[in-house]
Amino acid sequence: MLSTMVDIDLALMQLAGSRRTIDPMSTHTDRQRVIFVCTHNSARSQMAEGMLRAWGGDRFEAFSAGTEATRVRPEAVAVMGEIGVDISGHTSKTLEPFMGESFAWLITVCDQAKESCPTIPGVRQQVHWSIDDPSAVEGDDATRLAAFRDARDRLRDRIHMFMLAAGREDLPNPEPTRIGA
Repeated sequence: MLSTMVDIDLALMQLAGSRRTIDPMSTHTDRQRVIFVCTHNSARSQMAEGMLRAWGGDRFEAFSAGTEATRVRPEAVAVMGEIGVDISGHTSKTLEPFMGESFAWLITVCDQAKESCPTIPGVRQQVHWSIDDPSAVEGDDATRLAAFRDARDRLRDRIHMFMLAAGREDLPNPEPTRIGA
């Protein structure tokens, strides 16, 4: 529990300095670009992207990717629907399409992705949220859905804290950098 609290505190301290400035060559508004990374881009990163888009779309541009692409898990779609967030149109993708793009934040949401890509060139702010893989849980449908709900709820709490800390006007605003630049 203490390591989780330290991880959250560290993320909030790092988050404090992450305002995106407007790139004059961009058609984007003053929203911070955030990419969530997981191994397969099938559940945790997809759910995080969906929540940040739904609840913070006016302040954030959310994306997700995996170290490898598979498919979006139907259980993730189902449990997100329970909270009114539709990710049924999401697709699983790798980091490759995002190389060279500017991001204020890269957030890994699984330990394996953190180990596979501990740093990515061009991302100034990077944090790690260790969320257990609901896809690894075996059992009947009820047991599996409970695991996906638990992951969703843990991500929800992190997303809410992220949005609160990123909205602080009294904190420094470093320039975003480009992935792979």
